[in-house]
Amino acid sequence: MNKKNSMALMVVLFLFIGGAIFVTLFGKGGGEGRKDSREPAVQVAPEQPGQAAPSGHQGHGGGVIQPQAAPPSPEGSGNGAISQEEPQTIEIPEGGQRFIGVKTTAASVKPLNRVIRTVGRVEYDERRIATVNTKIEGWIENLRVNYTGRYVKKGETLAEIYSPELVASQQEYLNIAKWSGQGRASAGAEDSSSINRMLAQDAEAMRRAARQRLRFFDITEAQIRKMEETGSPLRSVAVFSPVSGYVVQKSALQGMKVQPGEKLFDVVDTSTVWVVSDIYEHELALVTTGQKAEITLDSLPGKVFVATIEYVSPVLAGETRTAKIRFSLANQGGELKPQMFAKVALQVDLGPRLVVPEDALIDTGARQLVYVDKGDGYFEPREVRVGVKAEGMTEILSGLQAGEKVASAATFLIDSEARLKGVVKQ
Repeated sequence: MNKKNSMALMVVLFLFIGGAIFVTLFGKGGGEGRKDSREPAVQVAPEQPGQAAPSGHQGHGGGVIQPQAAPPSPEGSGNGAISQEEPQTIEIPEGGQRFIGVKTTAASVKPLNRVIRTVGRVEYDERRIATVNTKIEGWIENLRVNYTGRYVKKGETLAEIYSPELVASQQEYLNIAKWSGQGRASAGAEDSSSINRMLAQDAEAMRRAARQRLRFFDITEAQIRKMEETGSPLRSVAVFSPVSGYVVQKSALQGMKVQPGEKLFDVVDTSTVWVVSDIYEHELALVTTGQKAEITLDSLPGKVFVATIEYVSPVLAGETRTAKIRFSLANQGGELKPQMFAKVALQVDLGPRLVVPEDALIDTGARQLVYVDKGDGYFEPREVRVGVKAEGMTEILSGLQAGEKVASAATFLIDSEARLKGVVKQ
């Protein structure tokens, strides 16, 4: 009996629990769910202009129903395209601008001048270097200039050379000159024959040829006249300086044997000198012949030389990536000495250019940006193409119009903020 009562009680208990679970799961929304299945689907009215979009509401089944967007109108799609084309900006309130020190400057067209500063060296004018050599074989019997650096005048004797070959040529000339004189005398007689006149003409031709040969050996007219007056050849022949200047190289020694073409002296006229400077590769486009420059030297304080570019080298030095430019300076007083260092300032007139301050430019390596002030605390990052830089300004070739204001101070802070907010891509 007790077992039957216990079994009945358990069956009732299980039925009670099952009914409770059924009511809990299906009793709350079961009827309405069937009712909804017979009703049409929920429709969401399109959003009216100026009306806020309806928020999601609780559905009958406990889920959240989101409103469906109305199909876009032609006018709406047009406004959306315009908004997409508008550039992104970053907002920095006026208080924040004052705190970080933002300043703006308007892009403007200004005449731009650039000063290229470089160094130079004083060097010999290569057009005024003369080499003294001899065209004969012989021996130096008397060395008049016996040290390097001595100043000599044009026509001054540098050395005296004895040459057996030259002595023979002189003697030959004297003999032919004597024969030519006798032939002229006999041809001038009244009873002279045509043969005598022909011989006299031949002798005169030979005399002129022998004289010309001596001239080719650099024998001067004065030396030839001296031979003719004395009737004897000169034992040693003087070698003269072709220019006035300083002996910068001396190979001649007392008693030394010399060969034809051997260099004995180098003489330089320093009345005019060169200043040679180096110009970097990126500055070559701004340099042309005829441009003026100011040249100063530390050894001559307060003195400024003004010169023009005479020559621009057509090749670059591979080691330094520079090209040579050259100036000529008058040096009558000898103040400018070779190998002195000089400072060169080259003025370049670039003409009117659209410029902004250099601090307004952000150079990422791949592109250049400026931040354009759009007003009300908004700044637009804009890519520009730049040209030359001078006087703290940068030329803008494209991307900016005259009159537009750009941030010229605290630019890096604005750029950092724009990158953090994703306005500018990394």
